[in-house]
Amino acid sequence: MFEKLFKLRDHNTTPRTEAVAGLTTFLTMSYIIFVNPDILSSTGMDRDAVFVATCLAAALGSLIMALLANWPIGMAPGMGLNAFFAFTVVGTMGYSWQQALGAVFISGVIFLILTVTQVRTWLIQGIPKSLRSAIAAGIGLFLAIIALSNAGIVVDHPATKVTLGDLREPGPLFAILGFFIIAALDALRVRGAILIGILAVTALSMLLGFNTFKGVFAPPPSIMPTFMQLDIMGVLQTGFLHVILVFVLVEVFDATGTLIGVARRAGLVRDGEAQRLGRPLMADSTAIVAGSMLGTSSTTAFVESASGVQAGGRTGMTALVVAGLFLAALFISPLAGSVPAYATAPALLYVAGLMMRELIDIDWHDVTEATPAALTALVMPFTYSIANGLAFGFISYVVLKAATGKAREVHPAMWLVAALFVIRYAFFPE
Repeated sequence: MFEKLFKLRDHNTTPRTEAVAGLTTFLTMSYIIFVNPDILSSTGMDRDAVFVATCLAAALGSLIMALLANWPIGMAPGMGLNAFFAFTVVGTMGYSWQQALGAVFISGVIFLILTVTQVRTWLIQGIPKSLRSAIAAGIGLFLAIIALSNAGIVVDHPATKVTLGDLREPGPLFAILGFFIIAALDALRVRGAILIGILAVTALSMLLGFNTFKGVFAPPPSIMPTFMQLDIMGVLQTGFLHVILVFVLVEVFDATGTLIGVARRAGLVRDGEAQRLGRPLMADSTAIVAGSMLGTSSTTAFVESASGVQAGGRTGMTALVVAGLFLAALFISPLAGSVPAYATAPALLYVAGLMMRELIDIDWHDVTEATPAALTALVMPFTYSIANGLAFGFISYVVLKAATGKAREVHPAMWLVAALFVIRYAFFPE
């Protein structure tokens, strides 16, 4: 059955490898089960209902990705998008969370239209090779800052913005140990090296008393407080255009950047093959619409899927396993919560280093190619946003090409996207 659905032999993989990859991806992205309810509940949404909506949206999105696209990409409500939803649209602008859900729904529909009409594919085809490589490397750097922060190795500082954490604390020490376990096992070509590292650190932390086993089963709470509570008419009547614009831009380029970066790592997309993104794009745009109905912020492709790809995931069976585990998390949330952040952080950090290899494909001798690529990669971690990195890269690429008499080398899509980003920052800063 799995061979028929996912063509495992064609992708040189096995059910066991895909299952391990799916479990690895789930473990590295399962933090969203707990983080998303914390963020969205600040708007007045019911925390337990958001927990259920998060699990269901992640399961449904991953299932669509598995069956429609046959790609090893996990889906879930995205970080950054949930913060914009809670802290900007509701917290700063004063809209209700029901209206914010309505804005997510409408942005998802627009997103879906762009995908069906292949406008989004046309946009992606306009991205030059240097920026495509920079996107993958930038996502690696973004993974690195997430990993180092989760491990407590990098912490905030009022004067220098960031600084080194206390390496004598258990979290950083466990993360460092996990990183060396993963790197050594992978160098020795041990299958499932990332998963082994995660589970080894989790088990060791429990044995030493730094982590607790929180149980296994808990009945899922009701989703009704958020289910179908979106206020679409309220959005249309209150001048929500700028909010929807921001949602669409961030959804399009966060998800696209993640899909390109992870797919390149898996060997699923190569130069000149942007058309292969059609079904994955349909999957993530459909998931946004479904997630808004369930009662959560925009669902998107998760960059943490790179860890599953590194563990060998190459087909939708990986995403299917992720979907099943998110459904299981409804009933075994205490068990899922037993894996600490410092156990998954080394997996993300190791994958981040591997993704930096994409930088070799950039033409560093051409300043008009190298500078935008460098900005793309650097701005992502420093602003904690894939979309911001894309914006800086797109705008600088257009400006530098035009300023050096190479405007004809710029694809029309690049001009359009750069203009939209300029409008977004000039008139709709958040």
